[in-house]
Amino acid sequence: MNTWRNASLAVTAVAVLALTTACGQDQGTNTNGQSVGAAKPADAGYGADSGYGSDTGAAGAAAAKPAGQLAVWDSKKLGKVLTDSEGFTLYRFDKDTASPPKSNCEGDCAKAWPVVAAGDAKAAAGTDATLLGEITRADGTKQLTVAGWPMYRYAKDTSPGDANGQGVGGTWFASAPDGKKAAVAGSGSDSGAEATPADLPGLSVRKDPKLGDIVVDSKGMTVYRFTKDSAWPMKSACTGACLEKWPVVAPVDKNDTEGIIKKGFVTFDRPDGIKQQSIDCWPIYTFAGDTKPGDTNGQGVGGTWFAVSPDSKLVGAPK
Repeated sequence: MNTWRNASLAVTAVAVLALTTACGQDQGTNTNGQSVGAAKPADAGYGADSGYGSDTGAAGAAAAKPAGQLAVWDSKKLGKVLTDSEGFTLYRFDKDTASPPKSNCEGDCAKAWPVVAAGDAKAAAGTDATLLGEITRADGTKQLTVAGWPMYRYAKDTSPGDANGQGVGGTWFASAPDGKKAAVAGSGSDSGAEATPADLPGLSVRKDPKLGDIVVDSKGMTVYRFTKDSAWPMKSACTGACLEKWPVVAPVDKNDTEGIIKKGFVTFDRPDGIKQQSIDCWPIYTFAGDTKPGDTNGQGVGGTWFAVSPDSKLVGAPK
């Protein structure tokens, strides 16, 4: 029995030593003095906001405002975007359905994404009026639909022409006049994203005109680190709603990489059961607010999120 126990302990010690060798290196060079542990629940640098993109604390969902005379805004980034009579962007939610028309945004979600009342909605000039419709929500509110998709505004859009809700959670997108996701003409997608670069490795390096060499995933999307994480012990402070805005990078085969450091290239088994890739033992993420390859909208968010250099450093972080 003792022999078996000693052998088991020896195997465990070897495994720990291997991980220590991989992840116990020079931890004082790039931690930016981060605190290790659970992130603060109230938008602690990652924009968790209950997972919906708004930190509104209202007791209930805002009363639905009428849409009035709809209009079309020609955005250079998003293409033709549907707006209400005041010029506020209208959005659609990927978790809703258009056939049959159904909203899956209730409670806290409807505080962040106020529904658009159907009442006096009139089609924008030059658009198909037959695409307008309505659904009756659980509270009796009549909500505007376009081609079956329920329409919403975003609580953090404070001025006409704002589109701060674009890409939130990877599920919210500005609506085109035909109810599809707004898209720049010729993009080949109804989500506004450019075509994915062909044949990219699981992780590789892209030269950004402002940030220099940064790591991107197989879709060409920018990879980020969170300064509240730690590399040894390896720990992620992005949990719960945070992960809706900052999805983890799934495990990547070490041989499916190009130009990045291989030291500490290990898979992190998170307490929530999700497997996450790390570079130099730092957990890595993408940003839901990046909607196409080349976007770096997550850079500097909350002063805690930064793009990753090929050697795992934080790009552009304060010294």
